[in-house]
Amino acid sequence: MSDSRHTALSSPYLLLTLAPLFWGGNAVVGKLAVSEWNAIEFTFLRWVFAVALIGFIARAHLKKDWPVIRENWWKLCLMGGFGFVGFNLCLYGALHYTSAINVSIEQAAIPVFIMVLNRILFSQQVFGLQILGVVIAGIGVVITVTQGNPAILLNEGLNRGDAIMIIAIVFYSVYSVSLRWRPQIHDLSFIFSLAVVSLAVLLPLIAWNTQSRGLPEINSGNILLVIYVAIFPSFLAQLFYAKGVARIGANRGGIFINLVPIFGALLAVLVLGEAFQIYHMIGLIMVLAGISLAEWVVRQHNKKQGLG
Repeated sequence: MSDSRHTALSSPYLLLTLAPLFWGGNAVVGKLAVSEWNAIEFTFLRWVFAVALIGFIARAHLKKDWPVIRENWWKLCLMGGFGFVGFNLCLYGALHYTSAINVSIEQAAIPVFIMVLNRILFSQQVFGLQILGVVIAGIGVVITVTQGNPAILLNEGLNRGDAIMIIAIVFYSVYSVSLRWRPQIHDLSFIFSLAVVSLAVLLPLIAWNTQSRGLPEINSGNILLVIYVAIFPSFLAQLFYAKGVARIGANRGGIFINLVPIFGALLAVLVLGEAFQIYHMIGLIMVLAGISLAEWVVRQHNKKQGLG
């Protein structure tokens, strides 16, 4: 039996399916947590537990990688600040004002923002059908955040939660683009370093928050929410995704990120009882179709160039 479990967890396709499942659960758990804590408190507690867990598991790698970590501390600070702190603060903050379904679908726009940033910052080649894919995905996000009535944007503007989530998407897109400068260290050392940066950045915020609101209340019920986000989205999802991509490549592995909004929306319906409306379905289909079209164009180009 242990052999069959080992074989199953060796499959890159299983690993790349579990990672977005865990990330999709992040929005659902975050929605449950907003009744207990604000974004600062929940993000801080998440990284306290994650640092303790990952630090224990990664201790041997950290000892070996320490010289590289020390040399590249400023890069790690920027990556952690954008990808781990900024993104999660905004995501959990957005959940005070919008649904977990919306947050899940909106995350699907991250590949689009990454493509735009790569074009602006690094003059990365963009094809006509890629632009069409970006437009389709963008329309899908607009349909989602306006509940199927884009005229709302002109009359009322964005819902506060959806606007905050757009900021979260920008943060994670900047983080993703910055990974081209990631130091050559073990995956566990890298995740641990960013988690420590997150705690360091959050310390003054949690101190201010505690002074104004008091200490966050922790009990046997709500602590399970923190344990989930510390173990699954913070650690296992990052590890599984890295291992899966290492085995089948970034071009084939990256498409699995599109499962995040699907899993997130399904979990929001099953766990939170949120209503899945027709505009959610239309928006989700358009976002996934747009991203798939953009990625297909790149794969076809790479194939012609003999790049895989």
